[in-house]
Amino acid sequence: MDFSWTEEQRLWRQTVRDFAQKEIAPRVREIDTEERIPPEIIKGMAELGLLGPVCSEEYGGAGMDWTLATIAAEELGRADISLAIPVLYLVEAAWGFIFDRYGTPELKAQILPKVTAGEAFLGIATTEPEGGSDILGACRTKAERQGDEWVINGEKVYISGVRESLNMGGIHLLLARTNPDPAAGHRAFTFFALPLRGTPGITPTFFQDMGRMGISTGGFAMEDVRLPASHQVGDLNRGFYHAMEGFSAARVLIGATCVGAAEAVLEMGMEHIKQRRAFGRPLASYEGISFPLANHYANLESTRLLVYKAAWIMDQKYGPGTHTHQDIALAAALAKLRAPQIGFEIMNEVADWFGAMAYTKECPVEMGIRGIRSYSIGAEGTMNIMRLIIARELLGPEFLPYRQ
Repeated sequence: MDFSWTEEQRLWRQTVRDFAQKEIAPRVREIDTEERIPPEIIKGMAELGLLGPVCSEEYGGAGMDWTLATIAAEELGRADISLAIPVLYLVEAAWGFIFDRYGTPELKAQILPKVTAGEAFLGIATTEPEGGSDILGACRTKAERQGDEWVINGEKVYISGVRESLNMGGIHLLLARTNPDPAAGHRAFTFFALPLRGTPGITPTFFQDMGRMGISTGGFAMEDVRLPASHQVGDLNRGFYHAMEGFSAARVLIGATCVGAAEAVLEMGMEHIKQRRAFGRPLASYEGISFPLANHYANLESTRLLVYKAAWIMDQKYGPGTHTHQDIALAAALAKLRAPQIGFEIMNEVADWFGAMAYTKECPVEMGIRGIRSYSIGAEGTMNIMRLIIARELLGPEFLPYRQ
């Protein structure tokens, strides 16, 4: 067992950190206020290989492994504690990987080079008005085959990047029911590459989030939307399994971005308590401050280990190793369960250290609190869904009310 970084990993971390601290960190408040990621930052990310980083080099990706992708996620979270840019990164990384893995060569050649160049958006659309994690019960969107086309009707909500996709072009990986038989269970859904821009029958909606303001959240209704048969992604009625694979990948990267953002905020807090004095002593000299700091740091370090263990398992699964998707699902759920909660607790504690200033926008901590909360509320699965996955892998599905 070796916990050291390779020379390649150290150099990659420093490269991403240099870029992120120079180009992103000084503009985070601007991104949060103006509710957009500047195009020059997106271009810089593309030039560094940060858009679709795990995608094949054949289609413009960097072809990197999951450990390198996770390192980049952590550094982007450290630079943008609002977590808007990390959302862009992890969505393109995780779902670009799924599209690269299961899309047709013709469709990938048409779309992926634009995504990796920062000229198009690639997103995920599974959540519906009836619910998100309960795909079996909540997915009402239907796709019916008519000749050489699929005709799709339904609605998706709470989707990242709707405005970006409409402005830039690109696709959302859409999950739709393709087998109406209730007995089909999980083998009833298929993935499709759905362009939002220029596709007749799509009516978009937008939500005003409390955080992650630099990237949009919205939804879209679909009425008799027609897609060529070639826009099917992966095998017929295997979309649920492709989606679970993508969610596990996204959860690992979410864990890393939350760790990075929490570490950045903890460092802000430590600098403050060393400088701020009360009753003639630095705040850091009081055990009521330093002991919670020690606990939070211990929790952060243990969470980081969970995140990188999950990334390592991903590399074993998709590289030369023998790990199964069940191994990945468990590791990713552990990372996703811990990182947003620990990160939020750290940010909340640091806000207490800053006192009244933390309740103003003069202090950047409030951006982090607003952003990181999204990952415990629901993005890529709520905390109870993570607990369900962990319990299922430990006990077996026969002991749980929800069976996969």
